[in-house]
Amino acid sequence: MIETEIFNSDHKPNPEQKEAITDFLFTHLEKYGDPKPDILKALDYSLKEGESFGGFTLVSKNKDQITGAVVINRTGMKDYIPENILVYIATHHDMRGQGIGKALMQKAIETAEGDIALHVEPDNPAKFLYEKFGFSNKYLEMRYKRNGK
Repeated sequence: MIETEIFNSDHKPNPEQKEAITDFLFTHLEKYGDPKPDILKALDYSLKEGESFGGFTLVSKNKDQITGAVVINRTGMKDYIPENILVYIATHHDMRGQGIGKALMQKAIETAEGDIALHVEPDNPAKFLYEKFGFSNKYLEMRYKRNGK
C-alpha cells in the first residue's frame, strides 16, 4: 500500500530522510534533473517557515521504499506570478505507469494554496501528465545567464 507524507515547516524530515529524498530525486529525475546540491536547496526552501516562502514536499512510499516525490516552493508572489512553483516531481523508474505521478500531482494541487507554475522540457514525457491536469503553456521562457553559467 502506498502512503504519502507531507513535509513542510511544521513537519520536517530528519537528516536521513532528507538525504533519501534528495538521492531519490537525483536518480529518478534522470536527464531532467539537477545536481544534488541544487535539489537539496529546493528541498530546504520548501521546508522554510514564513508566509512569502517555504512550500512543501510530498513523498510517497510503499513500505520503506520511496515511490515518488514532489517539491513545491512558494514564490511569495500572487496574481502576476503564480504563488507556487512545482520544482520537482518524479516517480520511481520501476513503478512508472502505475498512477503514482498522477496521485502525487493531485495531492500537490490540493495542498498548494494558489496557482502553480512549472518548467518542463518539450521532450519530457511528464508534459502530458501536466496537460491532463490543466497546465498550459502561455509563455516562452527566456533566461539570461551571467558569465555564461
